[in-house]
Formats: sequence, C-alpha cells, structure tokens
Amino acid sequence: MARSATRKQGAPVSSVDSIIRSDPGASCAPELAQGPWTFDLGTPGYGPGASMGDVIPTGSPRQGQLPVEYQQASNEELHERIRVAKATLGERVVVLGHFYQRDEVIQHADFVGDSFQLANAAQTVPDAEAIVFCGVHFMAETADILAQPGQSVILPNLAAGCSMADMADSDSVEECWEQLDELYGTEPDAEGRMPVIPVTYMNSSAALKAFCGRHGGIVCTSSNASTVLEWAFERGQRVLFFPDQHLGRNTAKAMGVSLEQMPMWNPYKPLGGNTADELDRARVILWHGFCSVHKRFSVDQVEKARADFPGVRVIVHPECPMAVVDAADEAGSTDYIRKAVAAATEPTTFAIGTEVNMVNRLAAEFPQHTIFCLDPVVCPCSTMYRIHPGYLAWVLEGLVAGDVINRITVPDAIANEARVALERMLASKPGV
Repeated sequence: MARSATRKQGAPVSSVDSIIRSDPGASCAPELAQGPWTFDLGTPGYGPGASMGDVIPTGSPRQGQLPVEYQQASNEELHERIRVAKATLGERVVVLGHFYQRDEVIQHADFVGDSFQLANAAQTVPDAEAIVFCGVHFMAETADILAQPGQSVILPNLAAGCSMADMADSDSVEECWEQLDELYGTEPDAEGRMPVIPVTYMNSSAALKAFCGRHGGIVCTSSNASTVLEWAFERGQRVLFFPDQHLGRNTAKAMGVSLEQMPMWNPYKPLGGNTADELDRARVILWHGFCSVHKRFSVDQVEKARADFPGVRVIVHPECPMAVVDAADEAGSTDYIRKAVAAATEPTTFAIGTEVNMVNRLAAEFPQHTIFCLDPVVCPCSTMYRIHPGYLAWVLEGLVAGDVINRITVPDAIANEARVALERMLASKPGV
C-alpha cells in the first residue's frame, strides 16, 4: 500500500478519494474517509490531512453545516445534480478547479490550473455572473480582486483556507516592517534603491498583497519567482519575502544569493530572532512559513525512489525544503511539473513531489509513464480536501434558486492596493 498513488503502465488508477475510502489506513489521517462536513462545526484546526498539525489563527473563516440532503446524497446523485445545475445556469456560471482538488470535483470544472492561471481564466468569461472557485480562500480573494464589476466569487466551503497563507498575518508583517524601517531607515541609496522591498507569494491574503502594493512591493507565483526577485533587486537593496521560506530560499539560492544572506524572520522574536548585523548583510529576509504538503517530502524519499526505480526522473515543487530540491533532478511549479510529464516522448518513470491529487491525475492522464508521489503516505492538502461535490452541488443549486452562497468579497480599499502589486507582477518580464 506504500505506493497507492502509483500508476504502472496500462494499470487503472483510482481517485485519491476512493483510495482513502477503501483503505483509510493508507492515509495520514483515517478521518479523511469521512465527509468534510463532519469537521465544519466544533472542530478546531484545518481538518485532517497535511495541515492537521498546524495552528489555525483565531477568527479564521468557519463553514456552517452543509444541509443534510447534500451530506446524505450518493456521489452519483451529487454529480447529476451538479450537471443539471450547471446546464440550467449555462454561461451565467464558471467553475474553476485547482490542480490539487479531488477528481470528484475536478470533473465538473470548466478550467483547471494553479491559483493565478485560474484567476486569469475567470477574466476570459466576463459575462459570467458567478465564479465558483474550487480552491482555497486566498485564491477566491484574488479572483474577486480581478473579477469584473457585478461578478460574484463563491468558495464552496468557507473552511477551505491555507495554513501557509495564515502563517503571515497583517499585524505580524506590519510589526516586522516597523522594525526593519527602524533598522534600515526609509531613504533610498545613491542608486535609488529602497532599503527593502516586500514580495509576497500568491499564497497569501488579500491584505498582504495590499501591503505590498502600498509599500512598493510585488506578488510572485512559483513559476515567476526569479523574475519577480530580479524586479525587486533592481528597486531595493534587499527583499522581505513571505510567507513561504522554502520558495524564497530555493529561488534566491538558484540566483546566486548565499544562505548567509538569507536570514529567517520569526515574527515572535525581536528582529525576527536575528542580530542587526545579520539583517544588515541580508539580501533576502525569509518569513518563517511553509506549505505543510510540501514539507512532507524528504531526501530519504528521493533516495528510495532512485533505489527502487533506477533512472527515475525526480521533479519536486519549489515549496519543498532546500535539501529535497537539491536532491531532485528538477524543481518547478505545478504547471512546470505537468508540462514536463506531458513533454516526455519516451516511457519514463517519474517520482513527483507535490500534492497527491495532482500526481494521481497525471498518472491517469499519461498511462505510458510510471508516475508516483514521493510521499508514500496518501496525505492530501487538508484545506483543498474540504471542497467536496456536496458543497459544489449546494452552491450551484443555490444560484439556480437565486441565492449567492459563500460569496467572497474583498473590500475596495484592500482590493485596489492588492491590484497594484498584482499588476506589477504582470508587468515584470524575465530579464527586465
């Protein structure tokens, strides 16, 4: 059962959901076999899965109880109700599905991609009245920021947050910025570069994107992080990068920044736990955040894959720890991983370090290859897994009835500043 997400050439692959339901012991949390509505009320934390050990901030969005009829409906009934609702709504609705969603949700998506691809995809359907985002909270916020006036963005389950995004909150980042201002001053150097430029990963709240827009900063994705860092280095002597330390470290290291020039900022310690001299020498200040899915991957897993499958091609996401990225053959975004598999012209064995739903789907889509997840335990993203066909049917049938359920709205003041940081990202090009 250790390689339950593996697909051998020509062999059928079950969805991650069906694997967990048929053998809950194969997963990191047997509770994953239960419906996510079990955890909607009265259960602290992000729910079972990769983020179940992370501390959830007080006041994080909670989902009210899903109506019983959707809890008790069979998968077949839910799929039929979703199809009927979508057909009734027609072009009035567009459903977006993140790569990491369970197959049972992805089959109903009009667009599938990463968070920014999906936000852009929504812009191609300006006449849609509602955008149903099957992803997590920060993704729905970004879609709302970029949406047309009058469009409603809906998150089927409000408890679908992101533990990494929650690791950098507005108050902590503002406090960090005040300490850096006091240390560095606020005046540019002789070349016109500011003491520090804030860069936030797409996996962050709208408030932090707005913070970057307000302070001359920018947003990045996992696929354009190096381009964005080049942009920031042209304008600043150093970068404050949040919330994911691993993406920041792996990207800056590949650009020639030494580890000694990348101190970690712990928001619970004065000066982030650093000395003034260490911060003065810094080129990239890394926030103490991480993705709990990608943190699960290890060098031992890479070595085992190479021992079990000589000639294996190991590709991992840059949110993985540096040692894992160094041990792999390649590192890249979800879109990079997908394109790398699609471009392989000869049957190849791939060991992939990213969320298991995507790996499993690649295995099903490309049966000529042997594809498996580096992590031997089936442990999906806790918050992505909170989206279930029951919630999708509920919000779609709500739209048919004229009700907009679980609408995500970013206040104009935040949206306007966040849009500035996003537009800076869109305007920055490699080599510029």
